[in-house]
This record gives sequence, C-alpha cells and structure tokens, in this order.
Amino acid sequence: MLAREGGPPELPASSRPVRPRLPGWLAYRLQRVLAPNAAYRRLASALARSPAALRAFTAAEKVTKGGAFGCRMCGQCTLPVTGYACPATCPKQLRNGPCGGVGADGSCEVFPDMPCVWVVAYERAEREGRVADLLLLQRPVDHRRSGQSAWIGYWRGDDETLWAPPAARPGSAVSEGHR
Repeated sequence: MLAREGGPPELPASSRPVRPRLPGWLAYRLQRVLAPNAAYRRLASALARSPAALRAFTAAEKVTKGGAFGCRMCGQCTLPVTGYACPATCPKQLRNGPCGGVGADGSCEVFPDMPCVWVVAYERAEREGRVADLLLLQRPVDHRRSGQSAWIGYWRGDDETLWAPPAARPGSAVSEGHR
C-alpha cells in the first residue's frame, strides 16, 4: 500500500465496498429456485468428482456472483441473510454488522464516497421484510475455503452452521421469551 502525501495509506480498489447490481426482490426469488434439493445435491456430488467441471462451475459462480453482488468468493456465502449485500466487500471484512465509524449519511468510514455495506444490507432486507435475517450471528470465515464454490457447499449442507440466532443477553427481549 502506498501512502498518500500527508494521509493514510491507499487501499487497493478491490477493498472498496460494492453496491449489489441485482435487485433484492429478484435475489430473494432466485434463492427459492436455488434452494437445496435432491437434484442440486446430485449436481454438487457430480461436480465434486470432476475437477475440470468443478473449476468451470466455480469460475462461472465467481463471474455471476461477482457481477451481481461484488462477491469475493469466500466459499461461505452469507448473501441470503445479509440482504444480498456481500459483507466481504466491507473494507474491514465485518460479517456481523457495521463498524462504529458509519457516517451520519450512511457512508463507509474507510471510503466515505461509498455507502456502508451494512447500510445497504439493511435497506435491501427492509424492503423485502427480511430485517430479522440481519440479527443472525455470522460465524468466522474459514479462509481455507476461499475461492471455493459456495453454491456446492450450500447444496451439500456444508453451510448449515454458518449463522446462528443472536445470543440472548440477560434482560433482553430474547432472554425473556419475547419476540
């Protein structure tokens, strides 16, 4: 990273937040089409047995999700529970909500000319009635899966523990049984 004269170091363009190009309503509808089922499990198994087919499928996933959501191919996709705004595009790589530096206008602290990924996630989830999804706790990223197909893992059931309900704190509405 090169330092700007008199300022902080410049970050690479790849660390800039990305505003999803695919509308949220369409992404949520596609989610239903791509939901795990017997056919997708068979496809995932077949792809796993063929390295060449797996590479081609993963490349297609990278192009598709990269263009639509700015996907960074972490291998553990959380798009369905983050309003289809990829948290990997957060310059701080935050997977459980915004940092404390979000501008009053919703801008990113690191790139003030860009909206915060989590503000975008909230707006998209709110429009689709899915704000509760944002309360799910995202598990830490397993960097060994970086570059792998998240769709195949999703269809095989590898990602069933990627998120968990928020922990109940004493005195909170969750711990008191209220929703």
